[in-house]
Amino acid sequence: MTGVESTATQIASKIKLGFNIGNTLEATGGKSETYWGNPKITKEFVKFVKDSGFTAIRLPVSWDQYSNQATAEIESAWLNRVKEVVQYCVDNDIYVIVNIHWDGGWLEEHVTADKQVANNAKQKAFWEQIATLLRDFDERVIFAGTNEPNVKTADQIPVLMSYHQTFIDTVRATGGKNAYRTLIIQGPSTDVELTNKLMTQLPTDSAANRLMVEIHYYTPWNFTGMTKDESWGNQFYYWGKGFHSTTDTAHNPTWGEEDTVDSMFKLMKTQFVEKGIPVIVGEFGTGVRSTLTGDALKLHLDSRAYYFKYITKQALANGLQPFFWDTGGLLDRKNNVVLDQQAFDALIQGATEK
Repeated sequence: MTGVESTATQIASKIKLGFNIGNTLEATGGKSETYWGNPKITKEFVKFVKDSGFTAIRLPVSWDQYSNQATAEIESAWLNRVKEVVQYCVDNDIYVIVNIHWDGGWLEEHVTADKQVANNAKQKAFWEQIATLLRDFDERVIFAGTNEPNVKTADQIPVLMSYHQTFIDTVRATGGKNAYRTLIIQGPSTDVELTNKLMTQLPTDSAANRLMVEIHYYTPWNFTGMTKDESWGNQFYYWGKGFHSTTDTAHNPTWGEEDTVDSMFKLMKTQFVEKGIPVIVGEFGTGVRSTLTGDALKLHLDSRAYYFKYITKQALANGLQPFFWDTGGLLDRKNNVVLDQQAFDALIQGATEK
């Protein structure tokens, strides 16, 4: 247990604001972390993330394209590269989460009975290699079994739980510090309401008080993800009390504002945090509506900053650990400078203001 003495709750208490190095190690389609346009992760960038005020890093990682499809053996060069980036984090005394991300969808899009046996075999094979590779790191290294498992119904829950159980059992069986390492399992679709409704039990774990639950928060999707108006509803360009437009009322929010954040995070606090199971908001964020100009753009940017601050602050107020999703727009990964000062300031304020 040397170096992994802390419980999941004790570790969570040290994480005030997390940062995703997104669209990098999880890039698929070409076997390179730079394939989606981001530079390679450097030790200097990891130091910059920490020095900027983030206390944890989430590393989304792709593994399947680097594996032998017959044997599930992962290429040693890729394993070593991931270990190198993890070492950057540990050297900078920052918590780091390593996951199996979307990864081509082999698990994420197939939480189904017909794929259950094959996927559990691959889950076991991958985590044996990942966990063994990183076994000697201390508790600052945390494993997450999946990313956003596509689960919408109660019928899929036994399959999802089998994937999580395989992950936990496999990591524990590699021994050493992995027998006590904190592990993260994901709610169905990492959706708050589905997790609240369907995730009524957790997998078993041979280690006590070493599990966390992960959800993501992109609510309302009209604000965070929609790219065009639809027949069923418009995009939201603005968000929050005091940030509604008087001239572009068609794109004001009609749902999903502060009261929704409050109620959603309270659900997770009641269901898990108060029972000693920390919850991470593994992803949240939204891009900029670059088609806007003038006063509309200013109001949009102001409301976006308010959204980031509110989510960060309310997550922490409910005992949840927020991780901002960034693909290179917030922090410049080549020059190690802040690119979006307004958004950055809002995140830091949300994490530090009482």
